Amino acid sequence: MPQKNLLTPETSSMPCKLCGNNQVYVIARLSRSGTALRSVICSDCGLVWSDPFPHNPRQFYEKDYRLEYKNTYTPKPKHVLRAGNIALTRLEKIKQLLGTSKTILDVGTGGGEFAYLLKSLGHDVHGTEPNRGYAEYSKAEYGLNLHIGFIQDSHYPPASFDVITIWHVLEHTEDPYIVLQKLHSLLKADGVLVVEVPNIEACCQAPKSTFHEAHLFNFNLKSLIKMGEKAGLLGDSHLISADGGNITVFFRKNAGAILTSDFRISDNAAYIMHQMQQHTCLKHYLSAKPYQRLLKRLCRSAAEINCIKGFDSNKGLLDQLYQAHNKL
Repeated sequence: MPQKNLLTPETSSMPCKLCGNNQVYVIARLSRSGTALRSVICSDCGLVWSDPFPHNPRQFYEKDYRLEYKNTYTPKPKHVLRAGNIALTRLEKIKQLLGTSKTILDVGTGGGEFAYLLKSLGHDVHGTEPNRGYAEYSKAEYGLNLHIGFIQDSHYPPASFDVITIWHVLEHTEDPYIVLQKLHSLLKADGVLVVEVPNIEACCQAPKSTFHEAHLFNFNLKSLIKMGEKAGLLGDSHLISADGGNITVFFRKNAGAILTSDFRISDNAAYIMHQMQQHTCLKHYLSAKPYQRLLKRLCRSAAEINCIKGFDSNKGLLDQLYQAHNKL
């Protein structure tokens, strides 16, 4: 990765969705698959995005995404088990928000595993999912209350939800600000919005794997919190995963927000580029991280094969997983 002072500023094809700036630095020209993908960072705030977008987001997420990344139009048992385990880790992150029965919106429900877990705990759960195959599957398999489509097009009444979750979805959207603005309108005055995204500063993956066609935007903690502020939200607290790969921010409505049109973040672009420059392929493959990740994946695959045996329905698989967790 070239040093910032050796990079020549370029003009983006679209204004930055955070601060409106058009001056960017190109920080990568290839995706992890080796195909052309121009990734840029805003010089004024540090927001990172694919410029131009490599696909039509609406069409891609409605029809192509699951087939391209999962090779299926509905989840396979191994996907369900994996997502069920992830759902349990997400429950741990938000359990302090739940208490008695809550009205919850899960944005980007996918195969429905997390929404089903919340439903099994007695909450009034709603979800949105643009991919028709996954959405229709989760409605039929788990009886979920779903809007099939994008959250921007939904028609929920304002201030409807105590808790809104959006796990690894914001980076896929065509305009994160518009999405957060919509979620702000749907959140009750004392509600909490939980946003989790990949961390652009992460060094747990190989440098060449940082950018790919499905992630249109990339955030660090500062740019995610600032994007929330632009939508009228206040970053109340946050978590960063043990490997540094994910950021989770808990937002509330910012009743005392001071209106501003300046969403620049001083030195954030320079800081992100410095972090990326330090994470070289040589340093990565001389560390234990890639081999620990590989071992973890192999162990997970073996455990999944063993767990899937004997089940003729994905719902039965999830029921056993969640019941076992509740007994702990």
